[in-house]
Parts: sequence; C-alpha cells; structure tokens
Amino acid sequence: MGLVTADMAVSLDLVGAGRDQSLEHPFGPHVGHRLHTWMFEHEDESADELAAILHARAYVMGRHMFGPDRGDWDPEWQGWWGPEPPYHAPVFVLCSRPREPLVMEGGTTFHFVTDGIDAALERAREAAGDADVSIAGGVSTLNAYLAADLVDELRLHVVPFTVGEGLRVFDGVPHLTMVPVSSRTTPHVTHLTWRRP
Repeated sequence: MGLVTADMAVSLDLVGAGRDQSLEHPFGPHVGHRLHTWMFEHEDESADELAAILHARAYVMGRHMFGPDRGDWDPEWQGWWGPEPPYHAPVFVLCSRPREPLVMEGGTTFHFVTDGIDAALERAREAAGDADVSIAGGVSTLNAYLAADLVDELRLHVVPFTVGEGLRVFDGVPHLTMVPVSSRTTPHVTHLTWRRP
C-alpha cells in the first residue's frame, strides 16, 4: 500500500485560504493567488515538488476545494480546472449532498462521497492500488485527516508573507509528532516535508 500524502501552500502564519472564498476569489480576496505564484509564475524553480504533488494515483478533496458553491449542487459547475484537470486520476470529493460522478478529459473522474473522511480515503486507496493517495485540500479537509492521524507524509509549501487571519493548517489538530524529512528554499517558497514516525 502506498503512502497518504498531503500538499498545502501556506503563508508564514500557516494560512492556506481565507474564510471568504467565492467564485471571484477562490482563496478569499485578502489571500488572492499569492500562495501559488511559485507554482504558476516560477514553476521551473520547483519542478520536483510539482511533480510530487501529481505523483499520487488517487486524490481526496473537500467540497470547497472543488468549487465555490454551498448548498445544492450547480450541475453546470465542473471544478476550477477547466475540461482537463491536472489530476489524471480518480478524485474523491467530500460533501454532504450526493452527486453523480463527473468524468473529465485526461482521466480525471470526480466521485462525490457523503459518508465521511474514512470512506473517502478507503475508496481512494482502492482506486490507487499500491500507489500513493494525496489529500489535495483544502485546509479543513487536511486538518480533518491530520486530526485522525491518517497522513503519512505532509508537504507544506511556505510562501514568504503573512495573512493575519484565515483557515490555518493544524487548527483543531491535537498533539501530533512528525519527523522532518527535507527542506528546500527558492526565492519564492520554502518546501518542508515531514513524515509520521
């Protein structure tokens, strides 16, 4: 069985998103896209880390990472990524309302899971076989898996600014011990990796 990994871009004060996300501002207007300039404007500096994010063979994400809507599903909404999302693998979306699977170009299918984090992870592990499963976000979903001690390898991509308020990694997570594995710094981000002992 592969590892359960997780990647999250965060500010220096560990904010991964604002609390006021919307269609116009996926990470909140105060955060904007600043957390991800290292991915899209300086991707050559972090090629190995970007490849590692897409190494998994199945993914789990929260509903708010999939889209901005709350309440009933908008059947026209197919995610932030356009017709061919970058995952190229099954993605299991945690949610409270059922929805039929959404098949996209390039091998990504979004499956909507209404029975909790354990069920979503079990389905993702089955889909991945012996390969890794990635907890793709957002912050609340990552924290739920950290609190349940289900993340084998945590990779935080720390950008050099503070936000002040928002959704923080480790909020609500009880005592957790992890072993440092690696760190690497570019002018735009510091990549930190830990594993469970």
